[in-house]
Amino acid sequence: MYSVELKDGADLDGFRRALRGLVALDVEPEKVVWSGGAAPSLFGDEAPLPADAPPVPLPRPVGALIESVVCHRDPERYALLHRLVWRVLRGERDMLGHHADPLVHRLALLDKAVRRDLHKMHAFLRFHEVRDPDGAERYLAWFEPDHFIVEATAPFFVERFESLVWTILTPVGSLLWDRRSLTVGPAALRPEGLDRDDRFAEGWQRYYESTFNPARVNPTAMRAEMPRKYWANLPEAAAIPAMIRSAPARVRAMIEAEAAAPRRRSPDKAVAAMARQEPATLAELNRIIRTADPLVPGATQAVLGEGPVGAAIAIVGEQPGDLEDVEGRPFVGPAGQLLTRALEEAGIGRGAAYLTNAVKHFKFVVRGTRRLHQSPTAGEVKHYRWWLLKELAFVRPRLVVTLGATAALALTGRSVPVLRERGPMGFGDWEGFVTVHPSYLLRLPAGAGAEQAYQDFVADLRQARGMAEESAIGVEPDRVKSDSM
Repeated sequence: MYSVELKDGADLDGFRRALRGLVALDVEPEKVVWSGGAAPSLFGDEAPLPADAPPVPLPRPVGALIESVVCHRDPERYALLHRLVWRVLRGERDMLGHHADPLVHRLALLDKAVRRDLHKMHAFLRFHEVRDPDGAERYLAWFEPDHFIVEATAPFFVERFESLVWTILTPVGSLLWDRRSLTVGPAALRPEGLDRDDRFAEGWQRYYESTFNPARVNPTAMRAEMPRKYWANLPEAAAIPAMIRSAPARVRAMIEAEAAAPRRRSPDKAVAAMARQEPATLAELNRIIRTADPLVPGATQAVLGEGPVGAAIAIVGEQPGDLEDVEGRPFVGPAGQLLTRALEEAGIGRGAAYLTNAVKHFKFVVRGTRRLHQSPTAGEVKHYRWWLLKELAFVRPRLVVTLGATAALALTGRSVPVLRERGPMGFGDWEGFVTVHPSYLLRLPAGAGAEQAYQDFVADLRQARGMAEESAIGVEPDRVKSDSM
């Protein structure tokens, strides 16, 4: 009899080492007792396994199934996987296609449970903004998975929130991301005060309310997709009962309302009103923008510019995206993460540049549960243009870089074919540079063309950096010293 003791949780490396030894000794599954760290074996270690056994070649679907099933809580998972490998190595290489096989059926159920748990953690984990003792910004989340999936979810959260410092705590492990490296930590307790109100919670609630369609409300289906066990950690769950109660009345109001043609709005009156406000500082301007209604209803909040006043380079994008609308920060979504990487490769620290958008509110159309971006019209760009110009006047950059056609329209007042005119361009009082928006790069099909387009984008940013450095000549010394590029 062989006894294999693995670490508690999803010990994929330990299972892989043990499996290699068992296969090398040709040990039948019935002669192995598997145990996790929390349940030591009663059989001792009568027969040690070789530590340097070679890898076991397996079909790719079998390897993927093993990686998934080891995350399940079932204590028999390792024994089941050993039986699977035993049979595959004895000629049943396509056995995963035999769904009526009892072993295959049971492993498929374990795999399905793990994948469903991964989906729930991706969908229902919510970050809360906290401050470290030194005032540094951090995002903290608590989640209670059914299985040992914490490490398996790490790539998803690193990719989506690469630019933030965050910690995810769970009863079976924790993750810490500091923008550069990921640390896997021990199990944790639910932090106190995490359910307090904060701007993230408010953003999630407003986002949920803005996407809720009363005509399609189905409490049974909703509870199936969003089980009550997750509601305690979902800020938007507080709004669900009231929205369900008001749904019939809202539907009746929608039916009774007469269809009306879209109303064309002229931005002239709004622009004139803005000009009369005359904010004296960037903070005062931001307060005005934050409290202003969006030109197109639906946005969660105004997304303000971010970066130091006096930054050498100001970067102007089009408008906030879905994630920026929820988090209230510019360039934190996939396009923003690509921009951050390109800035670093061009030698421009993201924290040293000033990042903003030509339009301050997210414009979208709802498709099912998704909010799809819609480009702002020329009139909407004009509506926000006074704010942008005032903002740049407070920041006083040496160079303004516009990303995409909308930002170029806002700064030049004309339609700019970006791919044809990319490069240096004057923007009134500012020396400027026109290049593509990183979302354009994300839409390109993967391949050599996409990689070349990205390298061209980095080259544009590198050229813009050189222009900003050249323009620093003649600027008063204290201002040059204060910029870090």
